[in-house]
Amino acid sequence: MVISILTLFPQVFSQVVATSIIGRAKQKKLVNIRLINIRDFSKDKHRSVDDRPYGGGAGMLLRVDIVYKALEAARIKDLKREKVFLLDPAGNLLTQKKIREMSEFNHLILICGHYEGIDERICHFIDEKISIGEYILTGGEIPAMVITDAVVRLIPKVLEKPQSTIDESFTEDNQLEAPQYTRPVEFMGLKVPEILLSGNHAQINKWRSSEAKKRTGKSEKRGK
Repeated sequence: MVISILTLFPQVFSQVVATSIIGRAKQKKLVNIRLINIRDFSKDKHRSVDDRPYGGGAGMLLRVDIVYKALEAARIKDLKREKVFLLDPAGNLLTQKKIREMSEFNHLILICGHYEGIDERICHFIDEKISIGEYILTGGEIPAMVITDAVVRLIPKVLEKPQSTIDESFTEDNQLEAPQYTRPVEFMGLKVPEILLSGNHAQINKWRSSEAKKRTGKSEKRGK
């Protein structure tokens, strides 16, 4: 898989793409992460990429002509399954289901907005807007990191135990994962549930299913 990230600040990704699971995936050549600096497509000596909005208003907007040039440079002609996402708070909310859909593509292009956003005409050249939540960030770099991390771990052979992506939260019916425990058996009077020590896997699975439903229900109540 190839993930191309269009950004004004490629340097902020250096540690993220070089460490942990993403770093190992790169070393194994399971993913190629390309950082494309939007400023490289500016024509003037100051490498400016933004301008004042028509009609007035606060802040500056990224210019559509410059972002478009960066987008066209990012495309890979030989890859058939390619999709372009604009990271935007007005986009479709990111879910694990959407992440799984993304992981099926050969090439993801992520456009990071900044300042007050991008000229609306960029929407004619993308496939979808994506938001990671109903709040505002200074730019699309953090959402791009979130998507990259979530997608890479679903690429075949990236994780040593593929089963871990099947039993986790949001995989089945958008349900949270049951609570988990490890050593010590008791800590400051807090004990591991006896059922998990029983060795009865049928009962353990039943307990986990019940606890997952309880946890999901509590989470849904908090969100209302």
